[in-house]
Amino acid sequence: MTALDPAALLSPLAAPDPELLRRLHLRLETAAGDAGALDLAYTTIGTPVGRLLLAATDRGLVRVAFAGEDHDAVLAALAATISPRILRAPSRLAEAVRQLEEYFAGSRRRFELPLDRRLSKGFRLSVLEHLPDIAYGRTESYGQVAAAVGSPKAVRAVGTACATNPLPVVVPCHRVLRSDGSFGGYLGGPEAKAYLLGLEAAA
Repeated sequence: MTALDPAALLSPLAAPDPELLRRLHLRLETAAGDAGALDLAYTTIGTPVGRLLLAATDRGLVRVAFAGEDHDAVLAALAATISPRILRAPSRLAEAVRQLEEYFAGSRRRFELPLDRRLSKGFRLSVLEHLPDIAYGRTESYGQVAAAVGSPKAVRAVGTACATNPLPVVVPCHRVLRSDGSFGGYLGGPEAKAYLLGLEAAA
């Protein structure tokens, strides 16, 4: 009598259909939005400076995070500071993804996205609001930015504002350099800052 292999009784599970999963997730996104249960939508996008996390509220884009920041930690912080009702919802961020793709392709020089600036306040917010006024392909020193926002002695505080920018790339803190032309710090690392400045200089 041949021994029965229990594994032979189990039919192999079919691999999930990616298109079916996409449609189901889209239905979940829609249902959560319709029910008012989605306060934060997020997605990720591959870019020449690594994978970026994008998160948005109903007010606009609230966070852009480099991979080195640990995307899970960033989402946990957003849950604690804004709302725990977070869902991966790529359709909600399709326009932000499109504009970032255009930027990295060299065909977009300025972002036209609604921004939720609640993560920045006071002097830091005034610095970040100035940064889009630095023209594409141009740079300013920390001292020039400090003077532009009315606090010429607050050079160190400008550096802190740039280092804590919750919307890097979209709000171009990479265009701010030290007075000697060196990079200074950058949340995405010096390679990312060099890439962004090189991209813009080549246009």
